[in-house]
Amino acid sequence: KGNSLMSYKKYWLLLCLAACMSPAYADVLVILPESGTMARAGQSIKRGFLSAYTASGSKEKIIFVDSEKNSIDSIFKKKLTAKTRLVVGPLLRPEIEKVIELDPKIPVLALNDVNTQSANVWQYSLAKQDDAVALNQLLKKDGVKKLFVLRQTGTESATELFLVALMAEFGSDIEMVNQLPKKLSRKEGVLLLGDHQWMEQLGSLPEKNIYATPLSIEQGQSIPLGLSFCDVPALYNGQWADLIEAYKEQPENMAFQRLLAFGGDAWSISQQFLEQTGQVQFSFVGRTGAIELKDHKISRQPYCYRQQKNSIEILK
Repeated sequence: KGNSLMSYKKYWLLLCLAACMSPAYADVLVILPESGTMARAGQSIKRGFLSAYTASGSKEKIIFVDSEKNSIDSIFKKKLTAKTRLVVGPLLRPEIEKVIELDPKIPVLALNDVNTQSANVWQYSLAKQDDAVALNQLLKKDGVKKLFVLRQTGTESATELFLVALMAEFGSDIEMVNQLPKKLSRKEGVLLLGDHQWMEQLGSLPEKNIYATPLSIEQGQSIPLGLSFCDVPALYNGQWADLIEAYKEQPENMAFQRLLAFGGDAWSISQQFLEQTGQVQFSFVGRTGAIELKDHKISRQPYCYRQQKNSIEILK
């Protein structure tokens, strides 16, 4: 335990040397909630961002500002200088709306999505809409024409946005049910909306055309054979050394691992803005999915997976 604490302190010292010692000005100003109710989410995003930044070897100067203790107005008034090239954040929707009102002259990478659009404010998020689009494409590929939805009581708020988005994508042939259908035809599928423990209590599941959301996937727990789901790829492949390092030093559950990955991709997107001049356009395979900026919109496509007998298969 003593060694791991030392190692953790050393890890953060390196990150802090890279970015925490506030320079006199910032090339990149990052606005996140570092205290208050959203502090844990903000800290996970910050760790992911810093790990990716450190791994990239960038020399850009970064300042972090706590949005819980500073209003957006005062941040933009006091922290932005002529040398600031990019703002990353904020995270909360009302704060993003405020940034849009301010009509910034430099690019802002907002870390959530809102209904309003603005020329210089780009929106990147882990939107449920992205998950619904990815799952709908998989349902089409699997030839599913009718979808039964079985929902865990008490998780409605966690899955409502996803379900609304999926209904918009899939069409009208979605039926809410109170128990698992006894038999499925070739063109029918079942979507389970609930956590892992609830899913386990359902008993034996069909091995074909059975789907879930990331809510049902829990670290260290087995996934039912044949279950398909769409999620952040960094959780299922080990190619992101910066994320592995960040996680190793402070293990998190899967929800916060997604935020580590989100922070890492926020830095990768930031790099594109810092390196490109004129009309910014890019696409790359990120920690949270395939990322693309096109027509002034940043889109994210999660990857879909299916549990096979001995491994998880990536569904191309």
